[in-house]
Amino acid sequence: MVAMTAQGSLLLSVVVTMVVLLLHSTASEAAQTPTGAHKNNDTEFIRRSCSSTLYPSLCYTSLSPYAGTIAQDPTRLALVATNVSLARVRSASSHVSSLRRASVDRRVENRTVNALKDCEESLGDAADLTGHAAGELGSLATAQGPEVAWLVNNAQTWMSAALTNEDTCVDGFAEVPPSATASGEDLVAAPAPPGLPSLEEDVCGRVRQAKQYTSNALALVNSLVGTNR
Repeated sequence: MVAMTAQGSLLLSVVVTMVVLLLHSTASEAAQTPTGAHKNNDTEFIRRSCSSTLYPSLCYTSLSPYAGTIAQDPTRLALVATNVSLARVRSASSHVSSLRRASVDRRVENRTVNALKDCEESLGDAADLTGHAAGELGSLATAQGPEVAWLVNNAQTWMSAALTNEDTCVDGFAEVPPSATASGEDLVAAPAPPGLPSLEEDVCGRVRQAKQYTSNALALVNSLVGTNR
């Protein structure tokens, strides 16, 4: 009888252990599954939202790394997109500033120098405007009632103006002949060799890319119109 009790106790212990392990495994799987699903939902939200932009592929690839931060929030999505745009505009502005400074000591065609100066100013303004838009979007976190519409409208205005300034930069090179080559942050006062972009192509290419980010951000800001908080 004692032996049977010991065996029964041992069997019960084994069963309890197996049940505990099974429950632990099930709980772990249950905890992990929502996390994976939630991550997929976050990125899918970005994909759907980006479908309304002019450059959906660029929109998705540039914003999906921030899926966890955005967390399916349209306001956060617009804010992140605006900050990504700001970084691109600042990068283009810095590049143009370097070329403009280099042009002072080079024999560069006057129209090119003037175009660089105007572009530098336009991109500086675009960066400031984009920064203002980001500030308005950041304020939406605590805004209520009519203030929401006011902030969104301001952000739309700033981003639209930023696009205009970026266009102004590109337009400034419309009648400038290929007269120099940009190499890194250096400026070579000579016609661009075959296969290499001219200074104008280099600058306008960078600015056009920045415009795509700005356009996407503006589209996502526009999607906030009518948002109720």
